[in-house]
Amino acid sequence: MTGARVAVLGDVGGHLAALRAELTRLGVPDGGDGPIPADLTVVQVGDLVHRGPESDAVVALVDRHLSATPRRWLQVVGNHEAFYLRRRQFSWHTPIARPAARTLRRWWRGRLMVPAVAIESGGESFLITHAGVTRNFWVEVLGSPASAATAAQRLNALARTRPRALFRPGAAMMWRRPTPLAGPIWALATAELLPSWLDHPVPFSQVYGHSSLVDWRTGELRVADLVGDERVRLDQRAKHVSVTLPGGRLVGVDPGDESLAVDDWHAFVL
Repeated sequence: MTGARVAVLGDVGGHLAALRAELTRLGVPDGGDGPIPADLTVVQVGDLVHRGPESDAVVALVDRHLSATPRRWLQVVGNHEAFYLRRRQFSWHTPIARPAARTLRRWWRGRLMVPAVAIESGGESFLITHAGVTRNFWVEVLGSPASAATAAQRLNALARTRPRALFRPGAAMMWRRPTPLAGPIWALATAELLPSWLDHPVPFSQVYGHSSLVDWRTGELRVADLVGDERVRLDQRAKHVSVTLPGGRLVGVDPGDESLAVDDWHAFVL
């Protein structure tokens, strides 16, 4: 990492105004269009597109940053980007325009968009993926890597060697039961990610988007029956939820579509 600050941006979902507002708050000039400051690295967890009204413009803005400073903008692939990269696993009523879809495919081919990023901050190691790595996936697919860096390397290699494992869906598909081997593009935080680690020490901390342990409209913890309040930290303003487990943390940064619509959302800054 080149920047002294690492800002992990949650799901954007086509909300250009929210993305611009947060980049401006982080110090990116010109409404988020200007150069990323030398002391800042941005990691975005995927799901840039769909839901909101300006997916194509979001892709164009991110493409400018990836073209200008690829070492300062690290892009993770989400299931909504995967919609345009491989055989479709779900349907969507308002797909993005063809030029934006071609841009996503160019990022993927050029490895400007990857399954995982690893960072070190304050003595803590973080693996950043779209949906999080379940314990079963960590053991059976990745071979139980001890470090976030090794886990990220193995995850990124899967894009070419075992894409079906990487993109394996789980309970986020409404017709599926929880899947212990749901991949880090699809694992559901409430049904697959958190439950898989509750009885086991985590090898490193994780930051993920995709789904939240919290209903941000009400502040209700969706897994109160699984984990006590003493292990959960909520940041209602930023829309972050952190669960402390032996060995590390699981930090969720998906703000939800409602939060993005009113610009009530912040990056998770390390």
